[in-house]
Amino acid sequence: MLGSANLDLVFSVERIPSPGETVLATSTASHAGGKGLNQAVAAARAGASTTMIGAVADDDAGRVLRAVMHDADIDSRLVRLSSEPTGQAMIAVDPSAENSIIVAAGANATLTSLTDADRAAIRSAAVLLMQLEVPIATVTDAALAARESGVVVMLNAAPANELPDELLASLDYLIVNEHEASVVSGIDDLARATEELATRVGRLVVTLGSDGCELWEGGTLAAKLPARRVTAVDTTGAGDTFCGAFAAAIAEGADYEAAGHFATVAASLSVQSHGAVPSIPLRADIEAVLGA
Repeated sequence: MLGSANLDLVFSVERIPSPGETVLATSTASHAGGKGLNQAVAAARAGASTTMIGAVADDDAGRVLRAVMHDADIDSRLVRLSSEPTGQAMIAVDPSAENSIIVAAGANATLTSLTDADRAAIRSAAVLLMQLEVPIATVTDAALAARESGVVVMLNAAPANELPDELLASLDYLIVNEHEASVVSGIDDLARATEELATRVGRLVVTLGSDGCELWEGGTLAAKLPARRVTAVDTTGAGDTFCGAFAAAIAEGADYEAAGHFATVAASLSVQSHGAVPSIPLRADIEAVLGA
């Protein structure tokens, strides 16, 4: 795992504020987060041996995040100490479980190069999973290193951004939601955006929230998997849970559709609890639903 680690400050509100509007929170909480850490915890809880490459500061937030990694049995020896503050995210969540997020990159932005130890860990992995909350040049470098060693390369293109051609060409899997598909492709229409991206990567996963996900392969829709019908209380981290669980399943040897089912169930469990990391399910919880 190459990615970000943040401390999330979560505000429960009656509605997401409009520009210029002030709303009062009904409650507040702080949780470990950041797309990289969320996905690493999801992979580890889904049963994968997980190593994290990232950056935090030697501050209170950084110590909290390192403790979370330790508790999740994530190898954090490649998480370096930065002179910049540990990353933070401010999250507003409304009663319908919708959210709005602002991220301060902090230490994550200092992950500007790979060490020899980073490269060795990447080369020895089964799957490299990354996101875009760390510098994209480092993401590209890691993808190229993994590709050269035959490692399966996955990118969750979030936060959404245009991707360099050499990064796209290095991917085995690109995972996006509806908004990210449009931004990455430069096409507003979701159907056209998806079709375009599906021709540029070997396998494209499009997550559709309560509508499940689409699995594309070789430019063709391979499967559309429905989501479980559950009562959501907080969707924060659901996409990250999907990505981490999906990577764990692929690393274990699951086929494409089976990994999609496994990840969809994991995400459906995560939205039934508050917080990103606190809501990520254990493998036993996922398997209980799959076996029901």
